[in-house]
Amino acid sequence: MPGSHLFQELTKGFPTITGIRWFNLSVLVLTPAVAVYGLLRAPIMPKTVTCAIGYYIYTMLGYHRLWSHRSYNASFPLQVFLILAGASAVQGSCYWWARRHRSHHRYTDTDLDPYNSERGLLWTHIGWIIFDSNLKAGPAEITDLRKDPLVQWQHRWYFYIQAVFGYILPMCIPGLLWNDWLGGFYFVGALRMTAAHHSTFAINSIAHYLGSTPYDDKHTPRDHLISALLTMGEGYHNFHHQFPMDYRNAFRWYQWDPTKWFIATCHWLGLASHLRVFPSNEIEKGALTMKLKALKDIQDSLEWPVTSDKLPVVTWETFQEESKSRTLLLVSGFIHDASEFLDNHPGGRALLASSTGKDMTAAFFGGVYGHSHAAHNLLAMMRVGILNGGVEMPLEQVVPPSQRLFVASNRPAESERLVTPLEEQ
Repeated sequence: MPGSHLFQELTKGFPTITGIRWFNLSVLVLTPAVAVYGLLRAPIMPKTVTCAIGYYIYTMLGYHRLWSHRSYNASFPLQVFLILAGASAVQGSCYWWARRHRSHHRYTDTDLDPYNSERGLLWTHIGWIIFDSNLKAGPAEITDLRKDPLVQWQHRWYFYIQAVFGYILPMCIPGLLWNDWLGGFYFVGALRMTAAHHSTFAINSIAHYLGSTPYDDKHTPRDHLISALLTMGEGYHNFHHQFPMDYRNAFRWYQWDPTKWFIATCHWLGLASHLRVFPSNEIEKGALTMKLKALKDIQDSLEWPVTSDKLPVVTWETFQEESKSRTLLLVSGFIHDASEFLDNHPGGRALLASSTGKDMTAAFFGGVYGHSHAAHNLLAMMRVGILNGGVEMPLEQVVPPSQRLFVASNRPAESERLVTPLEEQ
């Protein structure tokens, strides 16, 4: 059946399933169901919509940059503010969440990665959350989380805290302030939580499939503006995986990263300190590497002149003899066959035909016409030989403009790879 075939395709990367996490499944099924019911049945008040958006922003600030990556230091009031924000998302305690996120970064795209992108979109989006499996998250250093009294307090009391900040408070704010209890329950509570769930999950799933890799393509994380818009700036995932200790996700000033701006504002107010940034020089190296790699791919797809070491060296007499049967021009010591270009030459067929067997170096380089870079590049493609004892060839005449910034690879071939002393033993 088509439906079963689709399900098999979506789950083909799944590990062996050993059970279902019923609490997680119930939250992920009932919460959007309640939200949809509210959209169909409850009146929508502008104040409540504004409240839902504001609470969503609060929810998305959460645990990530402070506890998962220790990208800055926060004062105790700010820690309380953020750990309660994380609890309002109903995605697990800070201790549980940060522990798995560190494993994700340490073992990206492997079986020790809790949301390994190699297992497919469905697994990385919600599969790893709702199914028990034979996989275990890889070990990560969490001594700081174990010793953090606030993190441990929240972990012990998490189910009570998430009930208050995930369900009760969102309902009470519009209920107490403008008597919209239903709107608070359906929209600030259920709808906001559903959006927060799947926006966060999208960083684990879609952000490893859609977008660009401007800093490195060794692993799957990618940058995407839509992901950033949904998650308060967390969508610049390629940058984040390359420089996880950086308090920023968006390196460029024009990129959307409200969480970065929030942390910077907290620093200005004295609530945050020791904002960690990766050296800009090294970030730019990563960006340059990827640009050069893209250019190298384009470069390798193009045809280039035959290199000098592969061209035959011929005598003047041979050059003269061959030029009687085809249009051969001598420019900068190279012999060029322009026979197929006669009808396309802007100066006319007769001009080229009358120059066969002659040294046209001076004429080509301004004596008759100062040719363009495109003409230099095209001429180099016509090289068929080198004149024995030919004229001196200045570098700017030997190397066509298209190759003066040629992208080279410093990676040795496997047969040329250096053997280290350890490998020799």
